[in-house]
This record gives sequence, structure tokens and C-alpha cells, in this order.
Amino acid sequence: MSDAPLDAIDDVVGVLTEQIEIRFGMKMDQLKAAVAAAPTANSQATDVVKWHGLLLESQAALERAEDTLVAALDGQPSEVDDPTMELAHRVNAAVTARDGRAMVVRWLIDPEARGKQDLAARRLARLRGRQGPAVTTSPPPRPATTQQQGRSLAR
Repeated sequence: MSDAPLDAIDDVVGVLTEQIEIRFGMKMDQLKAAVAAAPTANSQATDVVKWHGLLLESQAALERAEDTLVAALDGQPSEVDDPTMELAHRVNAAVTARDGRAMVVRWLIDPEARGKQDLAARRLARLRGRQGPAVTTSPPPRPATTQQQGRSLAR
């Protein structure tokens, strides 16, 4: 096993941030600024920045949930009560949310990821390039003719 501290091994956000920086060749702050300046210039960068932000939010929520659980356990007798068990469930839910978002970030930064080379991915990439709607969003106006104006449906 590695001699690295446990926190360094479990630092999901740090590892993914480093991979993003390598992938785009710039620090995360620079990438965020570039995306903010031109959000449509690189859709991959925009998606990565968005999901990285969501990942950071999830990590912060996880850390708050863990801190709350630790505080509750410190004052607990040997038996864990129901409110403390609920806090443990919140920590598990926060881990699941964080890990799910981490998987999305990992998928976004991997150009060879499964599903990126198939037909659906190519179609999605073509659709992303469109600026307007793919189809008309309102019906075309119907020209009125003198014959149709006086007619009724019932005969």
C-alpha cells in the first residue's frame, strides 16, 4: 500500500481536479474564467466546469454531514440512538451523491469513455452545435380563402 496519508488517497475532488487541469492544460481557476468568458466556445470545458462545481458542492455537503455525525457520536453512550443513525444515513447519501458526480466528471474528461464514440454520442454532438430549434416551434399561418371563410363543419 502507498505511504500517502489516507486523506490524500480519499481526496476524490483533488484527484479529479488535477486530471481536469491536465486534460485542459490550465489550472481550474483559469478554466472557470475561460468558460465564464466564453461559455459556448468549448462545450466539453463548460460541462466539466459545471459538473466540477456540483462535485465541490457535494463534497462540502458530505464534509458537513460527517462533522455533524462525529459531533453526535462524541456525545453518544455506547448505543447509537435513532437521530444519530439518521445522521449516518445522511452521510451515506452524501457519499453516494458525491461519488455519482465524480463519476460524471471522470466520464466527461475521458475522451475514450464508453458511450462517447457510439452513434447516439455523435448525434448529440451534432445537436449541440445548433443555435436554434431543430424544428419549427409554432404552426405556420393558415392562409384564409374566401371559400373556407363561410363553411361550417356540420352539414
